Amino acid sequence: MPTPHSPQNHFEGKSIPTHLKEARIKGARAAAETHGTEISGQKSAFADTLKDTSLTLTLLWLLLFPLLPLKQTLLALILFFAGWIFWKTARSACFGWARLERLHRVIEEERWEIEHHREQEREELFELYRAKGFEGELLSEVVNVLMADDNRLLEIMLEEELGVPLEAYEHPLQQASGAFLGALAALLIGSAAFFLFSSAGVISAFFLLFLLAGVFTAKIEKIPIIPALVWNAAIFCLSGGLIFFFQKIVNS
Repeated sequence: MPTPHSPQNHFEGKSIPTHLKEARIKGARAAAETHGTEISGQKSAFADTLKDTSLTLTLLWLLLFPLLPLKQTLLALILFFAGWIFWKTARSACFGWARLERLHRVIEEERWEIEHHREQEREELFELYRAKGFEGELLSEVVNVLMADDNRLLEIMLEEELGVPLEAYEHPLQQASGAFLGALAALLIGSAAFFLFSSAGVISAFFLLFLLAGVFTAKIEKIPIIPALVWNAAIFCLSGGLIFFFQKIVNS
């Protein structure tokens, strides 16, 4: 029977490359967002909330404008926005905290492994740096240097074994501030467009904001901009068009 300190327990009967591959998957899951593949960070939270707010306020405008007087429509949108901006900001902060909690759990698990499975960690380091091209005495010297400092070893194992770059994660409140600014920007620009160009200006402004946010996100994710523009335009137009045409059908 393997004990908690035995190699069999640490590697669970798998080869070291298989163990390292599974560890990398574990690290990717810990770093992922709980609500999907949406990228994290202040800039991406800004872009995501700018898109959400632009589309949501457009749909509400299309829904309420034909049904209510202008004054009541504006009041309803203002009241809605008060709750919306709090929700988007708090949501972004909560997801950021949840992500950090998962990362902290992974860090503590790796710290425990370093303390209780040092020889197995050494074997993993040999495998990792052998795959990088180190051989012979140089390989042994690199591993010995890393094993001599537990803090450095923890950082290396997190980055090399689990693929978790610690310096890449922003504070949840910083991410939440991006969401807050995204929602506020949509409101301010939409309001300015209304006072300058009336109803058509509101929808046009939100449409442009939606597209710009999509382009900004595409640049962050390093994906082609033209397909992102086309898909975002299609999503916005289809979403708004459904409300517009259903209203026409209902009112006919």
